[in-house]
Amino acid sequence: MGEHVGEGVGESGYLLDNRQTEAGARFAALAELFDPVTFRHVDRLGIGAGMRCWEVGAGGPSVPLGLAARVGPDGAVVATDIDLSWTAGLAAHGVEVLRHDVAADQPPGGEGRFDLVHARLVLVHVTERAEAVRRMVRALRPGGRLLLEDADPALQPLLCPEETGPEQRLANRLRAGFRTLMAERGADLSFGRTLPRVLREAGLEDVGADAYFPLTSPACAELEAATVRQIRTRLVAAGLATDPEIDAHLTHVASGRLDLATAPLISAWGRRP
Repeated sequence: MGEHVGEGVGESGYLLDNRQTEAGARFAALAELFDPVTFRHVDRLGIGAGMRCWEVGAGGPSVPLGLAARVGPDGAVVATDIDLSWTAGLAAHGVEVLRHDVAADQPPGGEGRFDLVHARLVLVHVTERAEAVRRMVRALRPGGRLLLEDADPALQPLLCPEETGPEQRLANRLRAGFRTLMAERGADLSFGRTLPRVLREAGLEDVGADAYFPLTSPACAELEAATVRQIRTRLVAAGLATDPEIDAHLTHVASGRLDLATAPLISAWGRRP
């Protein structure tokens, strides 16, 4: 799953398809950008040896593998997604992989099982997100922790926060086009900021949240290039950009002279009583 900060929803699936050739580059860039944030929270929540974790909408392998390393052979990690294209090899590291729809299917293994349930860049694109959260909460044992992480593109909508010239203006216009495509497909571009309230309304305690986004990083450039290549035909078809504009933007991105940011990643956590 994911968003641009990962993925947007398409008419019959995702605006960004996990099976496209650019998806691997995008997953690697997301891991480089956000795995340190995710695991800072995982470690602060005390996830360690012998614990049981459910990674929802796993997408790439990095988070399930990091969780498996922390819980060790006496723990358990279940990784679920609608699309299992990128989960090959996880079983060899002790991760159980299941095809699963978090808003429609019962929690894997039943209710009250997990010490940690985690979803990153997933819920913003789930239509029945309130039901998905209810199911994740039911999957927690008493005292278990839910960690939700989602983007908030409306909170910081610019690809180039310092818009100093035509290259930056073009970058920001194409980013606005991407957000338009996402919104047309039902994505809530202000969802990230709602996560603390969502957790409290789900009955969790000790709720907290923070936000992170890089202002410039080589991984941001890799993420942008992979994303634009995946959505260029939709941008052109919708009249949001021309092919020459997209080619120029990709050249600017590859030059390394643009300071490219992401939407803020908001991380929120809470404990089941």
